[in-house]
Amino acid sequence: MKYITIALAKGRLAELSLDIFESIGLNCCEMKEKTRRLIFTDEDNKVKFVLVKAADVPTYVEYGAADIGIVGKDTLLEEARNLYEVLDLGFGTCRMVVAGPEELKDKFDTLNNKRVATKYPRIARDYFHIKKGQTIEVIKLHGSVELAPLVGLSDVIVDIVESGKTLAENGLVVFEEICKISARLIVNRVSMKMEKDRIMDIVEKVKQKI
Repeated sequence: MKYITIALAKGRLAELSLDIFESIGLNCCEMKEKTRRLIFTDEDNKVKFVLVKAADVPTYVEYGAADIGIVGKDTLLEEARNLYEVLDLGFGTCRMVVAGPEELKDKFDTLNNKRVATKYPRIARDYFHIKKGQTIEVIKLHGSVELAPLVGLSDVIVDIVESGKTLAENGLVVFEEICKISARLIVNRVSMKMEKDRIMDIVEKVKQKI
């Protein structure tokens, strides 16, 4: 029997995912030990776990290096990979928003040359171009995007907000909500055909625990 490989995003999402997998009878003990290993095996259930960067989870699943993955909806929207999004796991919840200085909130839609700083250029473009029919200049950043409007690099930001505390501390407010974000269970399209029974068994068991 071949292994079912599950790709998990390193960090908090992996920890929450492990709790669910343990609750359905998978052995995740090795992954809770302090180690630099990236591959862990549950021999009894023929399941293999791989730890990867969150942005890479959809890539591993699309190309079949992993059969199943767990990753945030933000990553799925930004990566736009060819795979099945099977289950909303309901944890890792937050919001994708447009935010900026409060004094700009009522004027932003009237600006002609909108500049948007973000770690999520695809999400930003899709939202403004497709949903709002507005032209924007996207400035991609890798660090703290909250800084961009404060130093004049951009008018607003598109980013994930959990409590809103970081925005408030930097004098920014939410203008609009783009979408709600949470962890999703994804499946490779070929794997769903070749190993459908085993994969759906895992999916159904997880569904009962959330």
